[in-house]
Amino acid sequence: MNQLAATTCKQNHASVKTQAAPLRVVSRDPLVLPLGGTQMLPDKMQEGNKRILEEEDSDEEVSPSLTEKPIKKKTTDMDDDDDGLEDKENVLAQFQSESGEAAGPPVELPLNLPREKLQQILNVLLQQEDETPYSFFVNEKEITSTLRAALDSSASEERVLTILYQPQAVFRVRAVSRCTSSLPGHAEAVLSAAFSPDGQHLASGSGDTTVRFWDVNTETPHFTCKGHKHWVLVTAWSTDGERLASGCKAGQIFIWDPKTGKQLGRTLTGHKQWITSLCWEPLHLAASGKCIRLASAGKDGDVRIWNTSLGSCEKILSNHLQSVTALRWSGEGLLYSASQDRTIKVWRATDGVMCRTLQGHGHWVNTLALNTDYVLRTGACSPEALMKARPEVPSPEQRQQCALTQYKKVLTCAGGVERLASGSDDFTLFLWEPSRDKKPVARLTGHQQLVNDVKFSPDTRTIASASFDKSIRLWSGLTGKFLGVLRGHVTGVYQIAWSADSRLLVSGSKDSTLKVWSVATRKMEIDLPGHADEVFTVDWSPDGQRVVSGGKDKVLKIWRR
Repeated sequence: MNQLAATTCKQNHASVKTQAAPLRVVSRDPLVLPLGGTQMLPDKMQEGNKRILEEEDSDEEVSPSLTEKPIKKKTTDMDDDDDGLEDKENVLAQFQSESGEAAGPPVELPLNLPREKLQQILNVLLQQEDETPYSFFVNEKEITSTLRAALDSSASEERVLTILYQPQAVFRVRAVSRCTSSLPGHAEAVLSAAFSPDGQHLASGSGDTTVRFWDVNTETPHFTCKGHKHWVLVTAWSTDGERLASGCKAGQIFIWDPKTGKQLGRTLTGHKQWITSLCWEPLHLAASGKCIRLASAGKDGDVRIWNTSLGSCEKILSNHLQSVTALRWSGEGLLYSASQDRTIKVWRATDGVMCRTLQGHGHWVNTLALNTDYVLRTGACSPEALMKARPEVPSPEQRQQCALTQYKKVLTCAGGVERLASGSDDFTLFLWEPSRDKKPVARLTGHQQLVNDVKFSPDTRTIASASFDKSIRLWSGLTGKFLGVLRGHVTGVYQIAWSADSRLLVSGSKDSTLKVWSVATRKMEIDLPGHADEVFTVDWSPDGQRVVSGGKDKVLKIWRR
């Protein structure tokens, strides 16, 4: 037996010592990159491969070609069966998009290939003129340095390794780092503050019963709007940017013109208790490209749909048993309402019919977020266009088509499905696909206190949740899988806002600070103290230039780079 084992080991050593075989075609027609040799490829791909090889060879002190590089010899005679990653130099990989489409044939890649080279290889395979930035994932783990670092030993058993690629924003938002203005004016706490869809206007609502508009260029007060009789609890911009709705504790809703500061139409009355949430009809669904339909939710448990130009209530949706806490109007024409009765109800906005009830939470549902929220908010104003020196302003006739194009683009990135995330007082979140099923996709656990705010990233891939447990947690927007936790605040986190490129996140807390976080590193980028008391509201402008914050100290602060 010993003689037979020794003979077998010698044969294995003889095969290991042989050099790598020249390029060959296997059954799946792999494209071997970046090995030497010729292939029947487009000229552009051959040139790209040659350029990648030259760059890679120039970085190494000793640069034999990969075809001449011998495979590592094993150190012991009896370890031939342990074929781990440390004994492999190359791996056969297939680039694949989020929708499951393969980018070219399988490719043989060195395990020590850096992420930058993967970027170049993919651009060659896709035959793209301009190099789009991508992020790469293997088994849901991001490749940050080399391919080997992202793999574990079990990956060697696969015949073809799937590398998932995701396009990133071609623009980059820089983290805000300083307070450029502290804007006094409100006589009570600032409860809401938000930029318009084009980032050119800023509005705030306060406990002093007023709504104020601010000039974002000069960072000075613009208009003070009076009319409410109680605290202004919520504000909402129409997606065409031509109207602002505000709701107060007295149950009244006012519509304001940001260009004049005057009230538009009549006051909308009907709710018996205070207004808890407002949302406008998405621009691509609006008739003639003008946003005139508004949905409101109240402490009285009702959801109402208004025609703001006529000043009339079109529909009253009443099925909740307790206060409605959150409202979302989806791009598919559905209304989602969350309530303290622990349910989320799905309504058809066209005729007011309740489609289904989503159940699962064990306590009040506090907040809702759609994966298309950001594109529905910005409407026809794409962040790329807003970041130009002179942003192009589409005409009213073009707005609806622009908004529809942007919506479809984002929905494609999300896999063609609108997903809903809900946060509750039971310390958990649920991820839903309400248009398909009333059962949740995933239950997201980990928070130790109630969940205050939930936001999908603009690219729909990440969910961020803020809680009174002082942390912010990141989850996959597709599966709900836990990605990481951001710690740094010393008390509860009230609200969060994403940058337009989905790379940064800003949070406002009870500890009187704002913090800017890097999603890639899961670490705090910049700490922004300055407020004298709790920070209730934060927002990041769609053009990426400014962050606004407001809170208990009655001051509005604008932060810039």
